[in-house]
Parts: sequence; structure tokens; C-alpha cells
Amino acid sequence: MVRTFTAAVHEEEDWYVARCLELDVASQGETLDAALSNLREAVEAYLEEASQPAIESTPLVTSFQVGRAA
Repeated sequence: MVRTFTAAVHEEEDWYVARCLELDVASQGETLDAALSNLREAVEAYLEEASQPAIESTPLVTSFQVGRAA
């Protein structure tokens, strides 16, 4: 069965950190592709190990603006 998950990725120094928004699973890599590949492996391992994984519904991901602080 193929499932689709949402990843949020950000840079920390020389690493990309990828986090699955539906599960409490994260990974990292030296490139964006490596971080996503490592996250995919981590999610697969989590789903294999967890007897009943706590999968949340896909969150709304959006952006917003904030004025400059004085």
C-alpha cells in the first residue's frame, strides 16, 4: 500500500532537516534529496515497528506575514 505524507524541510547550518507532519518522525541529510530519502526510510521503519502508528490528519500548511518589529 502506498501512502502519501507531508514533509517540512529547513536548513540548519550545513544540514537539511526533514520532518513528517503527520508522524513524530524526522531525519536529516547533507542535501535536500538526502534528507527526504532519509525521512522516507525513517517513516518506513517507524510504520513497520509501530503496532498502531499515531497518524494525524494532514495539517493545513500555509504562510502568513508579520510586520517588522520596531
